[in-house]
Amino acid sequence: MNAQHRLGAEGEKLAAMHLAGKGYRIVARNFRFHRNEIDIVAHDGDELCFIEVKTRASLDKGHPAEAVTPRKQKEIARAASGYLAGQKNPWVNCRFDVITIIAKHMDGASILDYELEHFKAAFMAGEG
Repeated sequence: MNAQHRLGAEGEKLAAMHLAGKGYRIVARNFRFHRNEIDIVAHDGDELCFIEVKTRASLDKGHPAEAVTPRKQKEIARAASGYLAGQKNPWVNCRFDVITIIAKHMDGASILDYELEHFKAAFMAGEG
């Protein structure tokens, strides 16, 4: 696993811990549907959340939320459709969230200090 993938995996772990601490019930991580992936699928009460996590070591390439482009949103929406198709009750309230993490201090692959932002309902399926 290269450094970028390790940073992403560490960010996803921090995001999952953040969500669990807020009472979310995580039901899947790194769900793949064909070539598309959803980082975290979780319940926030009665709402099913498809959560994209973007982690950066700096802002040199812009804010991590900027990487969730309209194309990326379509890929996430496709994966969400695949996830829902495999559920007993696919008719649930859903939303698409984005969590960004900016690592402020690292020790190897471990993020020791960071800034986390959670953008609820960051986009809707079919936008873009």
